[in-house]
This record gives sequence, C-alpha cells and structure tokens, in this order.
Amino acid sequence: MPPQGWLDIHGHFYLPQAPGEAEALAESFRAACFMVSRPVTWEVESILRLEKLKEANTYAASLVSKYPSRFGLLAALPTDDPELCLSEIKRTTSTFEIPADGFAVTTVHKGVGLGDPRLEPVWDVLNSRKAVVHIHPNAYAAPTNGRPSPLIEVAFDTARTVVDMLYNDVFRRYSDIKFVLAHCGGVLPVLSGRLALLGTEEWVPNPNDITRKEIEEQLGRFFVDTAATAKAGLQPAVKMVGLENVVYGADCGVPCSTEQTMEENRKDIMDFEAQNDIPRGTILANGWKLFPQAAARVTANDV
Repeated sequence: MPPQGWLDIHGHFYLPQAPGEAEALAESFRAACFMVSRPVTWEVESILRLEKLKEANTYAASLVSKYPSRFGLLAALPTDDPELCLSEIKRTTSTFEIPADGFAVTTVHKGVGLGDPRLEPVWDVLNSRKAVVHIHPNAYAAPTNGRPSPLIEVAFDTARTVVDMLYNDVFRRYSDIKFVLAHCGGVLPVLSGRLALLGTEEWVPNPNDITRKEIEEQLGRFFVDTAATAKAGLQPAVKMVGLENVVYGADCGVPCSTEQTMEENRKDIMDFEAQNDIPRGTILANGWKLFPQAAARVTANDV
C-alpha cells in the first residue's frame, strides 16, 4: 500500500539566498512580464551556470539526506552538452548518500532541443537505467503578443518538443525511459488525435517511418503531471495516457504560481476524481508507484 499524503513531483527551488532576495527576484520577473533572456554560447558565465546547476543538485541531495521521508530529487541535466550530462548522471546516482530519484530536463537548453541527435548517448544511458525523466517547457521562451510565456506558450513548447522527439525516433528506441510531461502534457493530448490521423501522411516528413500505431502507442506511454492545468487538462490527458499515468504536480516555487492557484488546482484534481467515479486519491497514489524509492523512504520512516 502506498504512503498517504500528496507526492508533489513538480516543484522548483532556489539555492539559499539572503532574506528577501527570492521575493525580489520573483517580483522582477513579474514586472518584466517574464521577458527574460539568456546567452546561448559557452562563456565564463556559462561555466558558472553549470557549476550552479551542480551546486543545486548537491544542495537538493543534502536536503533529501536530511529529510528522506519529505523530499526526493530529480537531478537537473545540462542537455546542451552530452558529456557533461553523462557526468552529472553518474555523479548524482553514485556519489550522493541517497541517489537521485530521477532526472529533470527542459525542452530547450542553451539552444539545444531534446530531439537533437547529439543527445543519443544520454538517452542510451538513461534507458539502460530505466530512469524517470521529467520534461519541463522552456522557461525562457519568448512571450507571444506581449503576454508572458507561462500563460500559454509553455503548453505549445512541450508539444513541439515531444513531436520532434517522436519523429527523431527517441521514444521508440529508448522505450524503457519513463518520460513525464509537465502541465498535463500541455496541448499535446488535445493534438494527439490529429497526430495519429495525419502524422503518417505522405506530406509529413517521417524519416524514421514511424507508423500510426507507433504514434498512438508512444503517446500513450507518457506520464503527465497535473501542474497548473488540472481543470481542463485532465480529461484529454487521461484519454491519451490513461488514468494510471497521471501524477500530481503543484508547480510550487516559481513566480507564476501562488498558494491560491496551487490549492485551486489541487481541488480540481479531487473534483475530477469525484465527477468521474474515480476512487479518491487515485492520482495521488500514482506518484508513489512511479517513485518506489521515495515511497520506501516514507514507509521506513513510519515504522
């Protein structure tokens, strides 16, 4: 029997900062309509950012070690550089007291998308580990029509990336990776029928000869989290991946989420279960099944 309580698989965090610094950063993002930019080349600043990524993974691992029944770690990977990715996979699974429970990647990192062929060695290692990999949309995507990207652009970004990976044969060749899509998969579930219907037509570039059946099967294997999209996103997501592949995510720790929006989204999940005669807590329990090591830590602490 899985542990009780909500396992939130979609949370963001900052390294320890001076009092008020995180709040000031959040306010600056909001004031700028989330219109932030970043360099896409290797410079001194880029190396420092890599060190910050490693520092963040190390800090998170220390929290997991200190509070093993409260926290887990999806280790961030610098997917613009395959060799550094492989190094961080090894470090976060072999040197931490409690190894990472899975990995977190963004759709585009420093201009490199997840469908890029250079990432083949990374997918190969993650596939051999049967790893859980959480895909988050690009937080630096340009705003559309003056509106911040977290409003709607992130949902399209996820779909574009997954379709690129699909046609580049990532999911067929690395089928042992458990990919989790943020925000109920964005707009992908709504477009899944269109992909199946039109995706193998002769006018669609399909260099790896993906069949319609394979498109449907690969879309159905995803996991999705509920972050900020449960009210209207759960129905199409469940149709695409099945109820058992939906897990809870709150999207805590980012400037576009508030206590109120997260609580409303959580209530939407419970309402969805009630309205569809689904036993209460089903979606909650799915997360524990996806992360059995985290569940075991909670159970061990309760004994």
